[in-house]
Amino acid sequence: MRIFLVATALAALSGCGGAAESAAPASPTAAQDKRHQLEAAKSDCMKQKGFKYVAYVPPKPAESEEERRRAAGDYQAMRKYREKYGYGVFAMHVYPKEMGNPAVRPDNPEIDPNWKIQSGLSKAQMQAYRKAMDTCSATAADQVLGLKVKSEMDLYKAHGVAVNRAIKNAVNGDPQLMELAADMATCLKGKGYAVTDTAPDAMSDRGQTVFRDQEDKLGREQRDDVPDVAPPVKEGELPMYYAPTLTADQARPYLNKEIKAALDDVDCGKDFYPVFIPKQSAITQQISEQFGM
Repeated sequence: MRIFLVATALAALSGCGGAAESAAPASPTAAQDKRHQLEAAKSDCMKQKGFKYVAYVPPKPAESEEERRRAAGDYQAMRKYREKYGYGVFAMHVYPKEMGNPAVRPDNPEIDPNWKIQSGLSKAQMQAYRKAMDTCSATAADQVLGLKVKSEMDLYKAHGVAVNRAIKNAVNGDPQLMELAADMATCLKGKGYAVTDTAPDAMSDRGQTVFRDQEDKLGREQRDDVPDVAPPVKEGELPMYYAPTLTADQARPYLNKEIKAALDDVDCGKDFYPVFIPKQSAITQQISEQFGM
């Protein structure tokens, strides 16, 4: 599943995301160790600049048996998920707490101590704090990871680009996956779906991208500070999506259509996903460990 940046849900990039259909948990040793090192370096830097920042790494949520089965591309587990959540796009609005929608406060949330620190700052202090945070995030990334970035968001963007590029390079030349993806495309075309790219990574993203684009269109229509039509994504960049504000009732018709499409997709891809998803997960974990995520 391709990594996206969502303008109103950037918190999801730092570990607050929803119940992804296929997600690879990073190694608790390698990735978490680097994450702790990044936080410690950031905290030291902020202290030197006169700001308080608590090195904080949220605990990794326990993975259920259903999540493990989905991460293996199990057809029945994937179908069960999609019967309720589709691809997980409009489900963010219908089931905001379940899906970890950052716009909704969860029950018994894990509290980041830095939220309280920032809540006590004036507007001017907050601007200075955020500027220092960008500098210190860049310093920490350089010290711990050897990466040159300008801010924490740049680090997340670099991670997303690296994951997407590594997956594309690894799977699109795989003969078995190419054949399975072509069969899946033929099945979907037979059901009336448009398929313009039969490469394995494109087939895995095709359905989610259709509904993510639809959600982005609604989000852009609600704003007056972004163009109504998304600009072309340049090579080496991640697409930026703008999530709309929708009630559960408003989002339900979109989710119903998404569920139908997602079920057709998994039915056509029941031979493809058990091969693709484990490969994707292994690559994602490897890159995430390198970035301390």
